[in-house]
Amino acid sequence: MAANSPGWSLDLRNPHVIQSFQPLWGWFYEHYFRVQTEGWEQVPDGQVMFVGSHNGGFAAPDVFMMLYDWFKCFGTERLVYGLMHPKVWTVYPHLAFMAERTGAIAAHPKMALAALDRNASILVYPGGAQDAFRPHNQRHQIHLAERKGFIKIALQRQLPIIPAVSWGAHDTLLVLANIYPLMQQLHERGMPWPLGIDPEVFPIYLGLPWGLAIGPLPNLPWPWPIATRVGAPIYFERYGIDAARDRTYVDACYGHVRHQMQQELNLLIAKQGGDRPSCSWR
Repeated sequence: MAANSPGWSLDLRNPHVIQSFQPLWGWFYEHYFRVQTEGWEQVPDGQVMFVGSHNGGFAAPDVFMMLYDWFKCFGTERLVYGLMHPKVWTVYPHLAFMAERTGAIAAHPKMALAALDRNASILVYPGGAQDAFRPHNQRHQIHLAERKGFIKIALQRQLPIIPAVSWGAHDTLLVLANIYPLMQQLHERGMPWPLGIDPEVFPIYLGLPWGLAIGPLPNLPWPWPIATRVGAPIYFERYGIDAARDRTYVDACYGHVRHQMQQELNLLIAKQGGDRPSCSWR
């Protein structure tokens, strides 16, 4: 892809735009989602790969709250790029345009490596739409969709992986079910996808502004408290090209990261009372 294609440029990130968004994000952080966070002191100096699990549909408020904390802790001088699904530029071009100004790039290995070549850190959510729209009864589970490309990149570039989990954003959008397998069957029988794009998920959910909605529509997150937790860095025993090409080793590293993220989420859930976060943090 050409460098000027949407999502395929590192040069659109604008520190002034990020600074202009911080007060708005800060209001949502303090008053709308009443975020409680922990663990940021564990982030080491230098380049890191944040690996997150997110909730809340397309709005994904926990992602923005994580970014707010990053910029609050490290400012805009410490470069970070967030990998975002390329389809967002097609379906929501204006939102994607603004996201690019804050550091969003297309979720592709070439873009991740290009960001690392600029001495930047990267933020990845391997579970993608399947994670963000996972049904409410799966909110206790880390879902990375068996995507392991991030492991290969971390091994190639000798990056520590920082687990980043959240709790509460699943209640800003109540996903009842994902009927994508059924819709996929209907598509194979001739039903077109909305906008001609395979959405990869097809949730049924309760949320603003639609009430009951079917399909991956944009949503406004309900004001529910969110807790986030940044875990200790994960280091692997082996690094380098050979390690990244070893499927058995990549699978083992992936399992280790998923297990550690699940442990971090379990700790976060326990601190928030076992099921729902308290509404009286502040």
